[in-house]
Amino acid sequence: MKKRQKAEGRRQKWLRILSAFCILPSAFFLAACKREESANVQRGKALVVQYGCDTCHDIPGIKGAHGMVGPPLAKIALRTTIAGKFPNTSENMSKWLQNPQSMDPANAMPNLGVTSPDARDMTAFLNTLK
Repeated sequence: MKKRQKAEGRRQKWLRILSAFCILPSAFFLAACKREESANVQRGKALVVQYGCDTCHDIPGIKGAHGMVGPPLAKIALRTTIAGKFPNTSENMSKWLQNPQSMDPANAMPNLGVTSPDARDMTAFLNTLK
């Protein structure tokens, strides 16, 4: 009987150890995913200026952003398409900001080297323009 209790105790100990190795990384992964999903609207607004979007676009809320080369971005969040071709989703907007030529090689918007995190925040800002 004591052998069985000892074996069961060892088994329970190993299960707790294995559970910790499975649960802790999962918790860190989920926390990282949650951080990845959150976007910073104010940072996105600053990035729009940093990347020079205000040079070509008229952008509400951006001082001096009265560009005439690209379309005005007023109410961009309410539009159904991006560049008249792609559904206006956050995913598509982020892809567009990162590499517009990959979506439409004939478009006039330059590839500005926008990173994925920057595109996420810029998209969050553009989604406020309603």
